[in-house]
This record gives sequence, C-alpha cells and structure tokens, in this order.
Amino acid sequence: MTNQIKIAVIGVGRWGVHLLRNFLADPQVNVVAVVDPHPERLAAIKQQFKLDENVVLTTQWQDLKKVPGLTGVAIATPATTHYALIKDALQQGYHVLAEKPLTLDPEECRELCQLAEQHHLILIVDHTYLFHPAVERGKTVVQAGKLGDLRYGYATRTHLGPVRQDVDALWDLAIHDIAIFNAWLGQIPMKVQATGTVWLQGQPNREITYSPSQGLADLVWLTLTYPDGFQAYIHLCWLNTDKQRRLGIVGSLGSLIFDEMSRSSPLTLLHGEFEQQGNQFIPVNQRQVVLELDPGEPLGRVCSGFVVSILNNTPSEVSSGWVGTQLVEILAALTVSLEQGGKPVFLK
Repeated sequence: MTNQIKIAVIGVGRWGVHLLRNFLADPQVNVVAVVDPHPERLAAIKQQFKLDENVVLTTQWQDLKKVPGLTGVAIATPATTHYALIKDALQQGYHVLAEKPLTLDPEECRELCQLAEQHHLILIVDHTYLFHPAVERGKTVVQAGKLGDLRYGYATRTHLGPVRQDVDALWDLAIHDIAIFNAWLGQIPMKVQATGTVWLQGQPNREITYSPSQGLADLVWLTLTYPDGFQAYIHLCWLNTDKQRRLGIVGSLGSLIFDEMSRSSPLTLLHGEFEQQGNQFIPVNQRQVVLELDPGEPLGRVCSGFVVSILNNTPSEVSSGWVGTQLVEILAALTVSLEQGGKPVFLK
C-alpha cells in the first residue's frame, strides 16, 4: 500500500516483540524502525521476522529523529522510562501507543495527556484486557442487568514469575483486573485499600524512581470500593506456582466468571438464586452458560485500534491516555495504602 503509516517499535523484549509481530502483519502499517538497547535482540528479531534492510535497527532512541515521515511509535520499555520517552515522542509530533502503566506518577500522566491534546496527537495505553473479546462480552452482560443486583467482585492473578525489578506485584499485575472491573461496572473506585508481603526484594532500589520503603511486594491483597457500594477483592502474587487468571462478579441472579486459563470456556455465566421457604434459603434456577466470543487476538486489536485512531484522527474510546491516567491514580492511591499497612485511601 502506498498510504501506509510509518511506525517504530521501541523495546522488543518479552512483550514488545509481540507488538512488532502485529504491526508487521498489518497491511496499513510500514514498520520503519526498531529500537532496543540490546544489539543481540535487534539481531534476533531481524532474523526472526526477516526484516527488510531498509528497517532501521538502532540502540538509540534519538536515531528515530532521522527517520523521514515517521507517524507513530509503540513503546514497550520499563515503566520508569515511559514519561521521558512519551513526552519526547509527542514533542516530535509522533502518535504514541504505550505499554501499561502510562507512567508511575499521575501528574506525569495528566501532563502527557494534555500534551497529546495540544499537539492533536493520539495517545493510547496498551491495556490489552480492555480489548479482550471476553471482557467486551462481559461488559454487555453486566450492564444489561443479567446478574441482577450486583453484590461483590473478586479476582486472582498468581503465577511463578517473572519477578519485576522496577515495580512491585501491585503495579505489575493489579492494573489488569482493576481495568476490567472499571469497564464492567462503568465506574471507578472511590476508596481503596492494600496490604502486601515482601520476600524477594526487601531493600528499596535507590536506582529507580519507584522505590517503596518496604521493598517490592511479592504478594498483595486489594479492596476496591465503588461509589455505589460495590466492593471488589483482588489477590496478586508472582511467587505462587498455582497460576490463575480468574475474575468474577456475583449478583443476586448469578455470577459471571472470566477464567483466562480455560481455553474451552473463558467466559461463563452461572445462573442461580435463592428461594426462601420459611427460614430456609433454597438454591433454584441453577444452570451454566458458556458464552460465545468473537475471534481475535487482544493485542492485535490494540494495534489495529491504534492504527484506526491515527487514520481517523480520533482518540481511543477504550484505552485513551486519560483511561490510563485514571488507572495510575488508583495504583498510586493503593501504594499509599500499602505503605500505611492497609489504611483506606479515598480518591477524588
């Protein structure tokens, strides 16, 4: 195609390589450059994807300024580097797709969103789960009232590694489930609480911006309270061999379960309620429905959504910079609670 948009991928580690794969497969995109500080990674992806000799492979971000006609950048680098990279990219006139979290500071997030608006540029955060077919379908189920009166929610996100050295389990894992609850409920929390345990990295890392006093928590328990009184409880741990990716909402008429580990039935609606007989509560109307989902890789939808936003010059309705900012504000409040041993923290 002659009207392809030119995109550069910054960071081709564990996640960035999948961004590259999706952009290379998009006929509306011309990947013109890849940036990574590790030369061996650049050599590996050149061979893996059989990149054209015209694709610029560099270890220096500043080299992108020499690439003519660059339209947008996809940034998949450590969270501590996001602010400087995104700000520079926006000032250079590039549209930006950023890996989550947008930054580690809500004020920085707001500044970047305002900068994008001032320059009429697209800023999207890769909150991949918001593009997952199960999350999209789940939102329609919840908001259609099929669960009856909503009672509470819960989520478990556990596995054995990878253990991050730039952020704790809260910042690494919680953002996914918080994003899903917010999307399904159509609200953001008004009060949050967090407690945690540190085993592996007990000393704060003074070389990084994010440096909690107790070190990097490996296990975190969260409580989110929403304006209507709904509460969600989240269990996070990267030091648990029982790998789970499970989230549910319980209502008076049943429960909706998103189990990412279940290939055959990732989204299930469990009908059931109580019928009172005297002083007894009898379960009735119990049945299980496996909900059908639209096909498509969530990350592929993220990338194509970024391209469509650029071509149409319209902000993302799903995962704009402002959505990313809301989530960072929640994580920042949870961090305050974590530092204070679980003290409730109210959000504006």
